[in-house]
Amino acid sequence: MTASFSLTRPAFLYSVLLALGMAVVVGSALGFQYIGGYIPCALCLMQRQPYYYGIPIVLIGALSSAFGLPNWIGRTFLLAGGLLMIVGAGMGVYHSGVEWHFWPGPTTCSTSAGSMTQNAGDLLTELNTIKGPSCTDAALRVLGLSFAGWNVIASLVLAAVAFVGVRKSA
Repeated sequence: MTASFSLTRPAFLYSVLLALGMAVVVGSALGFQYIGGYIPCALCLMQRQPYYYGIPIVLIGALSSAFGLPNWIGRTFLLAGGLLMIVGAGMGVYHSGVEWHFWPGPTTCSTSAGSMTQNAGDLLTELNTIKGPSCTDAALRVLGLSFAGWNVIASLVLAAVAFVGVRKSA
């Protein structure tokens, strides 16, 4: 049996869909940060990691499917992407709980960023002492959910896409 190039295999299609969805979600977070001026807290930054790891993983799976490698390879990468999204949803639940004061957040989230000094001599000292904003305060709520809450929903939807893709490519 020879391997052939194909863009119609279910593992390929679902992997590309998952990678695009992940890119939109993390791209939106980066857009709010750089265009909207929102400063992410430590937990916000941590929630992006499953996306940063997941996008290349599912793209490798898409390529393996497109180039006709054994089906289990593409499915494994797709499954890994789905599991990363479950981890991302868990991180979002944790961060949402911190924002709603259901449980304490990590100590790295205890203080908010202040303004930078105008004195060049104090600049290095301040760079070592200033921390990001508090993880307990939601920067924005839309329909009652913070960015962390919306990340839970997005992560669960993307995990569902991955798991459906794994099943359909069996």
